[in-house]
Amino acid sequence: MTAPWTALPVLDIARFEGEPAERAAFLEELRRTATGLGFFYITGHGVDQGLIDQVLNHSRRFFALPEADKLEIEMVNSPHFRGYNRKGMEVTRGQRDWREQIDIGAERAALPRDGDAPAWARLQGPNQWPSALPELLPTILAYQAAASDLAIRMVKIFAAALGQSENVFEQIYTPEPHHLLKIIRYPGRDATESSQGVGAHKDGGFVTILLQDVQKGLEVEGEGGSWISAPPIPGTFVVNIGEVLELASNGYLRATVHRVITPPIGSDRLSVAFFFSARLDSTVPLLRLPNELVGQTRGLTVDPLNPLFYETGRNHLKSRLRSHPDVAERHHADLLEPEAVA
Repeated sequence: MTAPWTALPVLDIARFEGEPAERAAFLEELRRTATGLGFFYITGHGVDQGLIDQVLNHSRRFFALPEADKLEIEMVNSPHFRGYNRKGMEVTRGQRDWREQIDIGAERAALPRDGDAPAWARLQGPNQWPSALPELLPTILAYQAAASDLAIRMVKIFAAALGQSENVFEQIYTPEPHHLLKIIRYPGRDATESSQGVGAHKDGGFVTILLQDVQKGLEVEGEGGSWISAPPIPGTFVVNIGEVLELASNGYLRATVHRVITPPIGSDRLSVAFFFSARLDSTVPLLRLPNELVGQTRGLTVDPLNPLFYETGRNHLKSRLRSHPDVAERHHADLLEPEAVA
C-alpha cells in the first residue's frame, strides 16, 4: 500500500522532452500522482516570469479600483457569463463564495441566438474590459495565449501517460478550444464567520493551470476526507485534472475535489486560474486504454448534484447556470428547467 498524500508533489515537465528512460520515468511518476491525488505543482513550464509578474500586478490594480469602475463590467450584464463579480455573487453547491473576481473567456464574437442554436452556444461571446485599466486587456490576452500553449502541452503529456498518441485529443480542442480565465481575490474575514472562499468542487475541462500569489488557501481532498494544503511555491503553477480527462479515461484519471479557505482578516489571497477545455461543440471520446491501465480504471464519479456529460457544451452550460443564478435569471430564464440544457 502507498502512504497517504500529505503534500502536492513538484514535477518538472521538461523531463517529458528528455531521453527515453527519463521520459518513461517521468510518465510513471505522473501516472502515480494523477491517479493518487490529481493535483501537482509543475516547473519547467517555460512561461515568462515577466509576464506572470505583470498579470499579478494588473490584477492587484484592478481590485484596488473604486467599486463603480469594477461594476462597469459586472457579469450580470453579460449573457456570456463574462465580467466582474462582487463577493458572494458566485455559488458553489448552493453556498455563496467569499471572493471577488473577473471571468474572461476566449475573445470571440457572439454566436447567433435563435431557435436552431444549441443552448451552449450562448457561452461564446465578447469579454468585458475595464475602461479604468486599459492595460489589463493586452496583458491578459498575452497570458491567455501562454497559458493555452502550456495547457495543450499538458494535454499531450496526459495523452502519452494514457498510452495514446500525443495528438489524440486534438480533434476536440482545435481549432478553437473553449477556455476561461478567472482573476480572483479572496478578502480576509474573521474566523467566526464562514471559512468558504470557494466551496468544495471539481473542475470541468481538460486541465486547470493555477497561478498563486503569496497567500495560501487552496486545499485538495485526500484520503478519508482529509484536506491537503497547497501553498504557493515561487516559479510553479498548480495543475489539476478536469472532468474531460476523467470522462475520456473512464475514471483512470479523476477530477479531484478541492476548495479555498478564506484568509485571515487583514490579509487577502490572489490567484489566476486558467481552465482549458475542448470545443463547445465537441463530444469527449472514450479512449481504449492499454491493458496494464484498464485494471486500474475506477469508472466515472457518481454525484447526483454534478452529473457528467460527454457533450462539452452541455457540461459547461450546466456549471455556469448553477454558479451564477443572477446571470441565469436575467438572460437565460428559458434554460432554468433541467431538460432545457440537454
